[in-house]
Amino acid sequence: MHPASLWKKLPDGRAACRLCAHFCRVEDGKRGLCGVRTNVGGELMTLVYDRVAAAHLDPVEKKPLYHFYPGSLTFSFGTMGCNLSCAFCQNYSLSQPPRQGKGIAGEKVTPADLVATAQRSGAASISYTYSEPTVFFELMRDTADLAHEAGLQNIMVSNGFQSRQCLDALAGRIDAANIDLKAMHPSFYERICGAKLAPVLKNLVHMRKLGWWIEVTTLLIPAANDDAAQLRRLADFLFQELGPDTPWHISRFHPDFAMRETPSTPMESLLRAHAIGREAGLRYVYVGNIRDDTWNRTLCPSCGATVLERAGMVLGQARTREGHCVSCGAPIAGRSLP
Repeated sequence: MHPASLWKKLPDGRAACRLCAHFCRVEDGKRGLCGVRTNVGGELMTLVYDRVAAAHLDPVEKKPLYHFYPGSLTFSFGTMGCNLSCAFCQNYSLSQPPRQGKGIAGEKVTPADLVATAQRSGAASISYTYSEPTVFFELMRDTADLAHEAGLQNIMVSNGFQSRQCLDALAGRIDAANIDLKAMHPSFYERICGAKLAPVLKNLVHMRKLGWWIEVTTLLIPAANDDAAQLRRLADFLFQELGPDTPWHISRFHPDFAMRETPSTPMESLLRAHAIGREAGLRYVYVGNIRDDTWNRTLCPSCGATVLERAGMVLGQARTREGHCVSCGAPIAGRSLP
């Protein structure tokens, strides 16, 4: 165990956690909703500061980030635990066991170990991902500080359900984020994810104000969050609140966890969502989890030429010069584009 940050001791012995938008009040001997923060004698402790449960070297496009150091490698890791309980979770073996009171698995590491591994692997960045990085905040914070000292970028792949205090503590530490905006119906978040929509929307706006590069992902689930009116509201939010250069990744659902009876997303639904995003004024809209790389390409918003090709998660030919389209000279939004 390791002392947790962002909490307050209450007079009755409970610990008021300030890490995410659940704001748990954890009784002595109990865990918060995330399953990895526990009250020990009135002190809040984290169970995952030194327990990494998954680590891989990935193309940054896998996060997915298409406009942040494209073509580079990112050292990705995560612990067990999550502050949401999404019925469709594809990493449920990592995210859900601690919420059920089960043990915490993982390899014992230090922030210095993680940064050294990233450097040896030739990564340009470290990604905090796989489960929900908010719940391993202390490990992410300390690793991010060392990563910046080593010249590495920091990426957070998250559900966006942090507290404002948590985001402000990460200001200057995180450089880019891919955030799941799962739906625009509050009932979807409440019924299927065990959370609320409003904090995610507020946090996306605040992340933009912090200067992070933001890309957004929506997993499109048949008969759950794929109606046209909802998608228009989502696309309009991205355009109006985050800006037209915000990349939107529309991802195909495959049956998993507690939604194994739900069919995969039809291609026509994915293309309809793509069209809605473009009609809303978003300049970079992608469709993922499919085999057709047509929808992975980055197009110049000025002349329509293909400027970045991708084969799956691998960057192909780049028709850019210092972040500008070689055909017309228009700028392509992003960070460190070729």
